[in-house]
Amino acid sequence: MSRLGTLRQNWRVAALVVLLVLSAISLFAPGMGAGATGAPSADSGPTNLKYGLQLDGGTRIRAPVEGMTAEGVNVTQDNQLEIERTIASEMQLELLDVEARPSLNTVEVQVETNESAFRDALAAANLDPSTIRPGVTAPTRETIVQTISQKIDQTGFSGASVQQVAPATGGHYIVIEVPGANTSRVRELVSERGVVKMQAYYPTGNGTQARDTILTQGDFARIGSPTTTREGTPYVPVTLTDPAAERFANKLQQYGFTTEEGTNDCLQNWNETSQSQHCLLTVLDGEVVYSAGVAPGLANSIESGDFQENPAFRITATNMSAARELQINLQAGALPAALDIENGDVYYIAPSRAERFKPLSLLTGLIATLAVAGVVFLRYREPKVAAPMVVTALSEVVILLGFAAAAGLALDLSHIAGFIAVIGTGVDDLIIIADEVMAEQVSSRRVFQSRFKKALWIIGGAAATTIIAMSPLAVLSLGDLRGFAIVTILGVLIGVLVTRPAYGDILRSLLTEER
Repeated sequence: MSRLGTLRQNWRVAALVVLLVLSAISLFAPGMGAGATGAPSADSGPTNLKYGLQLDGGTRIRAPVEGMTAEGVNVTQDNQLEIERTIASEMQLELLDVEARPSLNTVEVQVETNESAFRDALAAANLDPSTIRPGVTAPTRETIVQTISQKIDQTGFSGASVQQVAPATGGHYIVIEVPGANTSRVRELVSERGVVKMQAYYPTGNGTQARDTILTQGDFARIGSPTTTREGTPYVPVTLTDPAAERFANKLQQYGFTTEEGTNDCLQNWNETSQSQHCLLTVLDGEVVYSAGVAPGLANSIESGDFQENPAFRITATNMSAARELQINLQAGALPAALDIENGDVYYIAPSRAERFKPLSLLTGLIATLAVAGVVFLRYREPKVAAPMVVTALSEVVILLGFAAAAGLALDLSHIAGFIAVIGTGVDDLIIIADEVMAEQVSSRRVFQSRFKKALWIIGGAAATTIIAMSPLAVLSLGDLRGFAIVTILGVLIGVLVTRPAYGDILRSLLTEER
């Protein structure tokens, strides 16, 4: 038979070899892992695999979201804004703390509150809810997950995960896992909402001072990396959107910041009792973190119109740490609601302790492999049947590891359990193939192919059952069980589509003559 004919008959084996080569490249080639930049990370090892909290140490926070939601209320596009304004006014909240959703017929308050005050505010808005429950709506939780993920990404932590979970006891929780990070750093990132504003503090002309918010997070078109001036003062370079630049310039002119008396007219140690000052206040989560006056150069560019053409300026901070925090909050955005960490769980796994689980996980996998290999050899006592079976089962694990490296999946103990389950179910299916085709002496490849197809139908039915059984665990937010289910499903799919058929081709070549 020609080489082309041989390749055509054994294309499944060729596909398996190609997948193994690609998996090896993904696992071991420098810079090939997901998110790799070509430079080794602090925790880089011989492979491109990333490890989760249980294998790398770090911090895990599980907390509900502050807020309260009224369901079954009549919210339309026409009355949405009026409802939000009424409830914010009645509860003395900012407008951004109230969200009315016509698509869900819900109204949510995205700060900690009590049910009595919320009911009174709803009554003032002529709303009669069917249910009032703690927490926020699903879209708000999804926004929180995305925003926290972006904040963590900005810090450079690898292998971090943020997800929603819905425990059987009820409610919804946000679970944040950050390998290699200490508790205080993670709490600092997620405990505050990260609402950044810039306010003008200016004299009114009658002996009093006023404050007006002139910039919010949506007004920035570009946020640069923190740096320092020649004098060593940290700042974040920013560029405003065109509408925000126009509004910013008009407000500063209106409030006298661009006049000779208004420039550099801010005390170094600003406080709200100070009078006759023109200060730009940087406000983070309602707290003034820095105050500064308008420099003459900025004032002149606003007066001449140059600023509106190129609306770039600096947001100054007290230190580099504060500048980095401002950058993260500006780039990732503000959380719509804060996490109630006091009513959640926070725990920390020391890296030294987590490091012990890696060799133990490897040892467990080796023991499982040796046990499976021993049973297979005892069962068949035929190396040409048993050896390909063990190698094929292990190839599924290699392909899964390659997929994990390529996708940047952070491996935890639940994934290791999934790998062990894949070895077990894979060998079960391979034994079905071997028993079916060797039930009687194989006289020809045609007979072999008939028996092999029958075995594949049995394996396909078992695989479908496994996938159906595992799908709820993979879809629902059930913590570690989800990782186990995903790895098991992927392993079953790889087995049915690639490795089991390839093992059949190998057996056919070993057990039959070419006829």
